[in-house]
Amino acid sequence: MATINRWSPVEEALSLRDAMSRLFEESFVAPSAATRTGLSVDMNVLENANSYIIEAAVPGLKAEDLDITLQENVLTISGEVRNQKLSEGTTAHRTERRYGRFSRSITLPMLVKGDEINATLEHGILRLDVPKAEEVKPRKISVQVGGAKELEVNK
Repeated sequence: MATINRWSPVEEALSLRDAMSRLFEESFVAPSAATRTGLSVDMNVLENANSYIIEAAVPGLKAEDLDITLQENVLTISGEVRNQKLSEGTTAHRTERRYGRFSRSITLPMLVKGDEINATLEHGILRLDVPKAEEVKPRKISVQVGGAKELEVNK
């Protein structure tokens, strides 16, 4: 006698959910060794009325180790983390810090004044204050009716 298996959408959905959970966990929570080999810069990009504030974690680096460029509204932070030489008679039992070149680029959402960018480095945090271009800042426009100033509208 043949066995009839009934299709259950609930069981199918649960297996899809498990597969997606595994995918996200492997991608974000515990990335595979292949994704952990490169150097990365963790960043916060904030915005106020006048500028963008970019904060990048660059622990152990000096200002001369960093290169910051802005080209066609793409801000790039790059540099190099150098390997420390061990003194004679010293053996490394575990080396977890990464060394080498890194680069991180972000496209800014609006035009900025590249010649007025201010960069500071303090306690391993690079802070960039990137002023917005005048044409993208909010401005107040007055509406006049019949030559008299009647109503103000915020843009």
